[in-house]
Amino acid sequence: MSVSAVSAVPAAAADSSVCAPLAVLGRDVTVPLVTGGEVTYAALDYAASAPALQRVWDDVAAYAPYYGSVHRGAGYLSQLSTDLFENSRTTVAEFLDCREGDQVVFTRSTTDSLNLLAAALPAGCEVFVFETEHHASLLPWRDARVTYLDAPRTPDEAVHTLERALADRDPYGPALVCVTGASNVTGELWPVRELAAAAHAHGARIVLDAAQLAPHHPVSVRELDVDWVAFSGHKLYAPFGSGVLAGRSDWLREAEPYLAGGGASRKVTRRPKEAGGGVDVEWHDTAARHEAGSPNVIGVYSIAAACKALTEAGFDELVAREQYLIRTVREGLAEVPAVRVLSLFGDDAPRVGVISFVVDGWNSSHFAAALSAEYGIGVRDGLFCAHPLVRTLLGGESDEPGECGAPEAAPGEKSLNAIRVSFGAGTPDEHVERFVRAVKELVADGARWNYRTEDGRCVPDTSAAA
Repeated sequence: MSVSAVSAVPAAAADSSVCAPLAVLGRDVTVPLVTGGEVTYAALDYAASAPALQRVWDDVAAYAPYYGSVHRGAGYLSQLSTDLFENSRTTVAEFLDCREGDQVVFTRSTTDSLNLLAAALPAGCEVFVFETEHHASLLPWRDARVTYLDAPRTPDEAVHTLERALADRDPYGPALVCVTGASNVTGELWPVRELAAAAHAHGARIVLDAAQLAPHHPVSVRELDVDWVAFSGHKLYAPFGSGVLAGRSDWLREAEPYLAGGGASRKVTRRPKEAGGGVDVEWHDTAARHEAGSPNVIGVYSIAAACKALTEAGFDELVAREQYLIRTVREGLAEVPAVRVLSLFGDDAPRVGVISFVVDGWNSSHFAAALSAEYGIGVRDGLFCAHPLVRTLLGGESDEPGECGAPEAAPGEKSLNAIRVSFGAGTPDEHVERFVRAVKELVADGARWNYRTEDGRCVPDTSAAA
């Protein structure tokens, strides 16, 4: 079986000369080191929130003086803002290569998008989701019948696991499959097209969590043949807290509005007092049905600006450069026997710039704190809001305690956590090179500072001498 998650990752031995990193905010920010002096901050936590593209910031700044209400005013600024908002919807639809008739609904985030879809499920809908999902796509389905699928160890196994589960379901009822495009823990690409084919062959629909995929690869709703796609602006180099749910309109059109209020309603009338005196509401059947309240036009415009910037920069060049950075990190970590990189599908699996690992003899929070305090490198430690997956990869029990990003042990003690380094279109070579060098030095020589636990996190002990 051909496993084609997305466009093929370039096989050529790309180097950093393929293209320069895109300009992002904060690229010149310096931070203090506990050992003395300052260093340019190496932001290597793109999987949590990517820095804003300078192009996006400039576009938003140019619009800001013209900010006005959306869909609610006759004045020039209101009309301009309304046009900007609706044109942004068109830009996002083009970025995702949506089908004719698909809706683009603006939300607050991927989490919000998938909760919206969960609220729109038809009665009796069955949901199928792998335990490997981020909590944003693992948890919203509380009012549905949910089948949780075990973590597969190959892409083919993922497809076969889903096919077996779907074969046992009620063939006449509605069903939905939810799957990630790229893991927020391992960075590995999932066989989205094959999973979509399996879902449709058994009468189910599929929603793609593209939060970690869209910033790294082109996403085509048509080519992947998914019914919906969800992603967040803050991972796509766009600030201001907006997200997208795009795809088929029927379930969304037939569902009760996600929020009840102005904007979602087309007409509201008062009933006669003798009929109870309540109100009757006629809801929109467009995307506005689920966009009640005053829209976050700046957040929406920032997403559209990011879509344009990435498209114009050229995904082929961006992907090729990112593969070079991935090789730099993975080859560097492979030279450290104490480091174990986490993976579901193996070393040869295609992936984006998200890599998680553990270090023998180190508490993960301690290691991440040392990277920050002694080298000016920002990474993530914890369970990455994907607790079942990280525990499966680490061999921990499913009922072990822990919170997203929170350590479970003091410095020097073992913890059921990992360290995640992630990067993307704005990452300079120097940042990943410094990271690899820092890992090797910390493993070989240990931390140069004392650390303690404070409010559940490992932090430098400022009262201690280096």
